[in-house]
Amino acid sequence: MKKILTSLLACAALSTFSAVAADRPAATLPGHYYLQGVTEVGSELLLKKDGTFEWMLSYGAVDQQASGSWRVAGNDVTLVAATGAKPLHFRVFEERELRIKKGAAPGSWAATVGVPEMGPVGGVEVRFEAKSGKTATAVSVQNGDAIVKMPASEQWSRVGMRREGSQDDFQWLAVPAIRAGERIASFAITNPDAVAGQAFKELPLRIVKEGLKVADPDNGLARGVYAK
Repeated sequence: MKKILTSLLACAALSTFSAVAADRPAATLPGHYYLQGVTEVGSELLLKKDGTFEWMLSYGAVDQQASGSWRVAGNDVTLVAATGAKPLHFRVFEERELRIKKGAAPGSWAATVGVPEMGPVGGVEVRFEAKSGKTATAVSVQNGDAIVKMPASEQWSRVGMRREGSQDDFQWLAVPAIRAGERIASFAITNPDAVAGQAFKELPLRIVKEGLKVADPDNGLARGVYAK
């Protein structure tokens, strides 16, 4: 009986040790990783303790990003990008930043959307509102312009903006008096990282001695390792 009890206790201890050992890698995974071993490519991965991640990659003139949640199963870690795009945030361009030479054509209002020192941004839904409450909506095109028709008797009060096709709340901004008078105003996106979409839907990684390695051999990043 004593031998049987000793054997059971030993098995229980071994099972407990195995469970702890299995949990230990997952517990040490959160942290900031940097891609090593791939020339002319910079990439970082931040695994957060709350189960979310931030990923970025840069090579040449290309910048990509992704964010979402991560999960671990054995020696496999999977990054799952969030399906919804991040909301865009806006501010009014300061007068010193503007290069506007003339106002909009009579009977129209124009809003230009872009990122300072980067360029215009299309695909932003702009809702124009007059002091009378009258509204009109347009979507910015490739050159960043969103233009609506509005009677000369109306006075521009504010704009609401959000990504085209999203269900985000409009972010409302008052139009400066000088811009309202010229019937043209410019608005900057303050979180340019949210302009681009997710770089991938899922990215499988494998836990290796050096850190994390992309598990897809056809992915160019598989030549390197994400190390802390």
